[in-house]
Amino acid sequence: MTTITLTIAGSDPSGGAGIQADLKTFSALGAYGMSVITALTAQSTQGVDAVLAIPPEFIEAQFNTLYQDIQIDSVKIGMLMNKEIVTTVHHLLKSNPIPIIILDTVMVAKGGYSLLKPDAITAIRELLLPLATIITPNLPEAAALLDCDEAKTEDDMQKQGCELLKLGCKAVLMKGGHLLSHESPDYLITQDSIIRMTFPRIQTKNTHGTGCTLSAAISALVPKYNNLEEAIKQAKNYLQGAISHADDLTIGKGDGPTHHFYHWW
Repeated sequence: MTTITLTIAGSDPSGGAGIQADLKTFSALGAYGMSVITALTAQSTQGVDAVLAIPPEFIEAQFNTLYQDIQIDSVKIGMLMNKEIVTTVHHLLKSNPIPIIILDTVMVAKGGYSLLKPDAITAIRELLLPLATIITPNLPEAAALLDCDEAKTEDDMQKQGCELLKLGCKAVLMKGGHLLSHESPDYLITQDSIIRMTFPRIQTKNTHGTGCTLSAAISALVPKYNNLEEAIKQAKNYLQGAISHADDLTIGKGDGPTHHFYHWW
């Protein structure tokens, strides 16, 4: 049975992140991908120049059109931009249940452009975290959600992950890419366990869209494996391959994308 997964996120016209990266990832991992676009961006490998939010009523129209026709196995939530969009997505998912919800708490683009208004952070914390099967924050995002200092050690990561778990989500994947270490450690934290997952850090500037790609991979693979830990391990394996082959591509003058189709090209 084909996995059908939906991304609710912003568009990246350069193809490295957002909706475009999600759909590439779904396809690479054998899932059928669909999208609800929350925002349009003008961006390239050199950064974000402008963002245009999609009206909430049109986000709702996109979702309802799909939900009424197609059975959705999982959903990945990415860039939501403002409180109104967060509230709309919460209403849609409360009213129209989807069994697996992956929440990627997108807040800032790699170049530093803010992709989330300050009042939306509280809305995500209160409305979407309790719905999530798993959230996938990096260290700055985790600190923003908890209104605390950014984790500097792996011990801090574990403690903050446990605090996020108390906000209602079923699991937390704390991403340690911002730590200054030879490895890039992540921690999968549930009510029952804390599991360390790590890979050697790859020296490349072409890491645009890694967070989007990982959360999309998890969304594609959880229905297949029916096991969160195994799905995340396989998702991380895929992302590691995409990063390790990123320099095979020559895209743009800035931080290029990972190689979503490294198995085939």
